Amino acid sequence: MSEKKATERYNWPVTILLIIGLITIIFPLYMTIVIAFKQPSEMTNSISGILSLPKHWSLANFAEAMRVTDFWRSLFNSFSISAVTVVISVLVHSMIGYAVGRNKAKNKWYNFVYLYIVSGMFVPFAILMMPLVKQTAQMGIANIVGVILCYVVFYMPMNLMLYSGYLTNIPIALEEAARIDGATTWTTYWKIIFPIMKPMHATVAVITVLGVWNDVMTPLVIMSGSGLNTLPLAQMTFQTQFGTNYNLAFASYLLALLPILVFYIICQKQILNGVVNGAVK
Repeated sequence: MSEKKATERYNWPVTILLIIGLITIIFPLYMTIVIAFKQPSEMTNSISGILSLPKHWSLANFAEAMRVTDFWRSLFNSFSISAVTVVISVLVHSMIGYAVGRNKAKNKWYNFVYLYIVSGMFVPFAILMMPLVKQTAQMGIANIVGVILCYVVFYMPMNLMLYSGYLTNIPIALEEAARIDGATTWTTYWKIIFPIMKPMHATVAVITVLGVWNDVMTPLVIMSGSGLNTLPLAQMTFQTQFGTNYNLAFASYLLALLPILVFYIICQKQILNGVVNGAVK
């Protein structure tokens, strides 16, 4: 009887799906690590040759990938763009989310602004690409500054939705008590609301960084010809019309993965709470 009860506790369909999902994640990661440590001579056309472990584990591919991609400069560019974008997004988008979120239910104008901004999520980047290239060039910001401004605008719809949704979980009585004590709206926001939204700040930061760090198209079309590369752009060096150097490319992918992985690990405690509480009701 006890064995039957123990068996009934398992939800086998869900368990099987989890196992399949785990395999689909681990297998590409395994291939990336194995190929990154292999020498080109160890790569064969057979599946066994590709999946087999390296005969000699060496960091030569990583050193060469760092040299070819000018890794430290590309890393600095990616880090600068990501860091500035996240700081501006958290500060600006949270204020917009607070203003819109607290007023959209009682004011049609704020509700229209909310729907208008959120509708930007449905505009494909391909439609905006050419106008952005021309506008940034005419304004003299076809560089890192232009890329950052574009990212701040691109992620505003998603972040506005998250912040305004999270505000529904913050009692308005806190703000009313602060006003009774003589606090202005500005003081109430920075002293009370902004610190309370810390889990959502972490969620917005992670979502924004993941998108910015891995993006190729925006820096490619805006910074083209400037001589500046982000890590994703630098990795395109390994892909030519005649083939791809997979050993160096995969080594470069792992190097680009490490910083964002560390950032995610640091912020992961706040992410789940922010996503759950930020769900729009």
